[in-house]
Amino acid sequence: MQHRRLGLTLGPVLYLWDEARWRDFYFRVADEAEVDTVVVGETICSKREHFHANVTTAVVDRLAAAGKTVRLASLALVTLERERKSVRRLAEQDALELEVGELSAHAALRGKPHSVGPLVNVYNAATAQVLGARGAVAICLPAELPMHSIAQICQSMPAMRFEVFGFGRVPLAISARCAHARFKGLTRDNCQFVCGDDPDGLPVDTLDGQPFLALNGVQTVSSTCHAVIGDLGSLRNAGVDAIRLSPQVCDMVAVSRIFRAVIDGSLDAGDAWSRLGEAYPEAQFANGFLHSRPGHHLVLQ
Repeated sequence: MQHRRLGLTLGPVLYLWDEARWRDFYFRVADEAEVDTVVVGETICSKREHFHANVTTAVVDRLAAAGKTVRLASLALVTLERERKSVRRLAEQDALELEVGELSAHAALRGKPHSVGPLVNVYNAATAQVLGARGAVAICLPAELPMHSIAQICQSMPAMRFEVFGFGRVPLAISARCAHARFKGLTRDNCQFVCGDDPDGLPVDTLDGQPFLALNGVQTVSSTCHAVIGDLGSLRNAGVDAIRLSPQVCDMVAVSRIFRAVIDGSLDAGDAWSRLGEAYPEAQFANGFLHSRPGHHLVLQ
C-alpha cells in the first residue's frame, strides 16, 4: 500500500508572548522552519488578542511569501458577546482557511471548508464524519488518542486530512476561570496579564514535589512534552497525513528539521531523541497516550 508523505504543521502559539517575540518567532519560521502549514491566532484567551493585532497581517504575509499554507485559528472557549463577534468575523473572511477551536465557530461557517483544531473532542469516527459532513476538510486529533483509535478514525474517512498532535505540552483543559491569575493572587478580570511572565507555562507540582501540570492562563497543559518522533512510521501507516508541532520556548526550527529528517529517512529515531533533547533541554518527553499508557510515560520502540 502506498502512503502519502507526512506533512508538518506548526500550531498556534498557546502562550502569551509579547509582540516582538511573537512576530520574530513567526518571521524565523517563515524563513527557516521545515513546516508546510502554519496556524496563526489566539486560541486560549480573548484578552490576549490585542498583543499581536498590529503584526498579524505582516506575519501572515511573510509566511505566505515563504510558501507556507496559513490557517487562522479561533478561540477554544467562547463565553462573551465580543468573543462571539470575533468568531463571526473570522468565519466571514475568505482569504484564509479557518481552524475552529470549538463548535460555535464550526456552526458559524455553515458548511464552508475549514479545519478542526485539537481542542475539539474528536474521539471517534462518527464525530469525524459529522464534522466532515458539515464542511470540515482537515481534523487535528486530540493528543490523548491511542494509536488504534487514530487508525480507526483515519481509515473511516480516507478523503479527510488528519493531523496528530506530535510535539509540545499537551493541551488538557480550558476554563472560564483563570487559575494562573488566581495562583498569583489576582482574578481573570484584573489579571494584569501575569501569564506573560511564564512564556512556556507555569509548572505545577504535586504535594510531594513531583511535576504534574503547567498553567497557561485559563488553560491547563501537561508538564511533559508530548513527542511522537519514534512513532512517525506507525502514524503514517495508520493513515495520518500530518504531524502538528506546538510552539514551546525552545528552538522550534531545529525541532521542525528533526521531524522532517526522520520523515525523509535521513535520521533514525535514536539520534532524533538525542537532538530533540538538545533543542529543548528543559523538557521531559513523553508519548504514553499514543501507546495506551498514562500520558506522562515515555515508550521507546
